[in-house]
Amino acid sequence: MANKVKEIAVKVFKVLNCYGLARVDIFVTDDNDVLVNEINTMPGFTPLSMTPVLWEATNGTTYAELIEWLINLAFERYQQKKAILYTRSVEE
Repeated sequence: MANKVKEIAVKVFKVLNCYGLARVDIFVTDDNDVLVNEINTMPGFTPLSMTPVLWEATNGTTYAELIEWLINLAFERYQQKKAILYTRSVEE
């Protein structure tokens, strides 16, 4: 069931064209149906919030490591967008 929930959450993230961090809130019914409740694009992010706690529980990423990863991801995204804008202006 955990794998099914993870697969659905990843699909929702991709379908909505999310980038970086979002939390997909899901319910599992007594009949094992998986229902997507909402996607939270700005989940709580204190050291005790669900998002960093889940990251550490599922893959061992500490709060500090997660913050560093997100900052690096933001810089990467900025460079990608800057490259696209620069390429467009040169071609025009």
